[in-house]
Amino acid sequence: MRIDIISVVPALLKGPFSESIIKRAQAKGLLEVVVHDLHEFGKGKYRQVDDYPYGGGAGMVLMIEPMVACIESLRKKRDYDEIIFMTPDAPVLNQPMVNGLSMLNNILIIAGHFKGIDERIREHYVTKEISIGDYVLSGGELAAAVLVDAIGRILPGVIGDETSALTDSFQDGMLSAPVYTRPVDFNGWKVPDILLSGHHKNIDAWREEQAFRRTKERRPDLLK
Repeated sequence: MRIDIISVVPALLKGPFSESIIKRAQAKGLLEVVVHDLHEFGKGKYRQVDDYPYGGGAGMVLMIEPMVACIESLRKKRDYDEIIFMTPDAPVLNQPMVNGLSMLNNILIIAGHFKGIDERIREHYVTKEISIGDYVLSGGELAAAVLVDAIGRILPGVIGDETSALTDSFQDGMLSAPVYTRPVDFNGWKVPDILLSGHHKNIDAWREEQAFRRTKERRPDLLK
């Protein structure tokens, strides 16, 4: 799988993609992540990529010409299954969405900045818009990193124990059950006896019951 990202501040993405799960995915050849600096397609001597919005108002807008030039340059090299714009005024990312995206071959992500991108890009190029929550960041780079991490970790072969990802919160529409590890007794705080019983059928039933209880208490909206 390949993910291209268009960014105004590509340095923000060096850390997230050079460590942990995404580093492992790329080292195994299961995922390729390439970040493209929009300034390389900027206008004039100073590589301008933003301008004032028509109609007045505060803030700057990413210009249409550099963005189109960048997108078209990338599209000449490969076909994209989705061109995604990370923006707070979009459907919020969830696990089923991530699962679907993980099955694609090529994805292009546009990380917005300032007040956003020229609306004509959204109208004529973007095929999917995603938010990571009802709040505003200084740019779309961190949102793009969240999306890439969510996709990368569930690609087959990335995580050593693939069943681990399948038991994460939201995979079955509920939150995960509580988890414990050694020691059994810490300051009088004990691991539930059922987890020490060795009866896997009973343990599975306990985990299902705990997952349902936790979801009902913390995210009842998931049960609707």
